[in-house]
Amino acid sequence: MRVFKFGGASIKDPQAVRNVLHVLQTVGYENSLIIASAMGKTTNALEDIINAYFKKPEELKNAIQIVKNYHLEIMNELFENKNHLVFDKVNVLFGEMEFFLSMNKSPNYNFVYDQIVSYGEIVSTTILSYFFNEQGIETIWIDARNMIKTDTTYRDGMVDWEKTENNIKNQIQSEKLYITQGFIGSDPNHFSVTLGREGSDYSAAIFAYCLNANSVTIWKDVPGVLNADPRYFEDTVLLNQISYHEAIELAFYGASVIHPKTLQPLQRKEIPLYVKSFVNPTLPGTSVSKGADLEPATACFIVKKDQLMVSISSKDFSFIMENQVSDIFKMFAEQHIKVNVIQNSAISFTVCVDDKFGNFENIVEDLSNNFNITYNENVSLYTIRHFTEEAAKKVIADKTVLLQQINRETMQIVTKE
Repeated sequence: MRVFKFGGASIKDPQAVRNVLHVLQTVGYENSLIIASAMGKTTNALEDIINAYFKKPEELKNAIQIVKNYHLEIMNELFENKNHLVFDKVNVLFGEMEFFLSMNKSPNYNFVYDQIVSYGEIVSTTILSYFFNEQGIETIWIDARNMIKTDTTYRDGMVDWEKTENNIKNQIQSEKLYITQGFIGSDPNHFSVTLGREGSDYSAAIFAYCLNANSVTIWKDVPGVLNADPRYFEDTVLLNQISYHEAIELAFYGASVIHPKTLQPLQRKEIPLYVKSFVNPTLPGTSVSKGADLEPATACFIVKKDQLMVSISSKDFSFIMENQVSDIFKMFAEQHIKVNVIQNSAISFTVCVDDKFGNFENIVEDLSNNFNITYNENVSLYTIRHFTEEAAKKVIADKTVLLQQINRETMQIVTKE
């Protein structure tokens, strides 16, 4: 089987949905599994619902109606028959979501988040399945939560591979076209669990691994994997080929085209990954497989905005010992604060971290009891793979450099704009 993944941008409006139909008709869809994300910016809109639920209940009804109206407008354009079953199906799904909000007793934000946000993918794939069927492409809709089983780490679920593989092998047959959701699975009690932001790519890899798929194709609005984000860099270069190793390195440092967890299961079974354009589906795009690290050989730039640079030093000029470092990193891990750069000296060390859940302030007081703490907010972390002097100059131009670190292949620079 082949696994196709379509992200939110590829199904953001009726025209985009029709284009996905065109892509399938162009490249073929037999023996395939489609993984789809929520439509457009639906995940953000569902996050607004969650925030209203916890903080601004007077805005909850309106926040829900915005999401409903967005999907209704798409369905009204895609389906001429306004009595089509899809309208009832989607209405029932939103009814389930509202029922959960009315009955929920859990104060756990992450738990509530996963129960609500998962409806983005459930609704989008329901609409897609009915539309494809009406257009003559017969699909079988399956609920990813019945397939991918995880632990109870809400918003960043750990996959139970044995149960997941058994479920997928037992319920998916070749020679048919299936459509299912990215980003979501379920815990042992069948509550929804998300796999981390941008986890739809990871979902595609999970299904591909369990099905021994021939390939995975991620359909994007770019021609493939570029050596830099065109939003921040000019004169970007299309990478024709990337090795698994290089792609994992790029993903580790934050390259947004490929989710960090996606590559490991594919590499284990040497399943090639293609990143292709849904605008021009016949173009070759980028292949990620065994082979040359990079083709063409060029510097690759990765930027992570809104980082936090934290400097921790001893109060009495004593060495910071290994057990103290261990305790500090344990705090970071417990608060889901990702450390991207480490630089140390005898009595201090500095880290650049991604505090995506806003939890750093929870540990500042504890750290301050034993150490001197200084930090800079809203800094940018630039990583240059296969760096050159010219590449470094391009990054630091007109910026204040707070930290710079170099190893054999990689340069990392923390800057303040």
